[in-house]
Amino acid sequence: MHPSATVEDGAEVGDGTKIWANVQVRAGARIGRECVFGRNSFVDVDVTVGDRTKVQNNASLYEGVTLESGVFVGPHVVFTNDRVPRAVTPDGRLKDTDDWELGRTVVRRGAALGAAAVIVTGVEIGEWSMVGSGSVVTRDVPAHALVVGNPARIIGYVSASGERHETAEAAAAASVRETEGTT
Repeated sequence: MHPSATVEDGAEVGDGTKIWANVQVRAGARIGRECVFGRNSFVDVDVTVGDRTKVQNNASLYEGVTLESGVFVGPHVVFTNDRVPRAVTPDGRLKDTDDWELGRTVVRRGAALGAAAVIVTGVEIGEWSMVGSGSVVTRDVPAHALVVGNPARIIGYVSASGERHETAEAAAAASVRETEGTT
């Protein structure tokens, strides 16, 4: 762990995980084994990160996010967690945790999120899918889908190695061959 990183008491960090400069990991976060967290990344309370996941520089994982094992989060990726963000209530009082509904987002095993993607709360990003850089994900992404744009839309399918395929079924079949004998 870099000396400038802050891992709060009550955060769980697995063996072999590397936490670089200026990373903040909040109490209640659960991080698996052999992960890498790049400079200035943020891991909020109630975030779960699986084993062998890479979170690049300046990524923001806010409360309510779950990343399964083997996920790649590119630089400057942001996860939201409130569908109706407001600083104050209608009567002008500063909102606190009782004044909003926490959204939940799940990123399944092996998925990859390109640089500067924005993931709107409440979506599931499927296993081995790929989100293009700068995309805004507003709805679920199926397993093996390749999505790009604002809002993100499917333009193809990818296997576990990232190879393009015509269909989700072909990508899934290739993934089985590519991952045989791995954990």
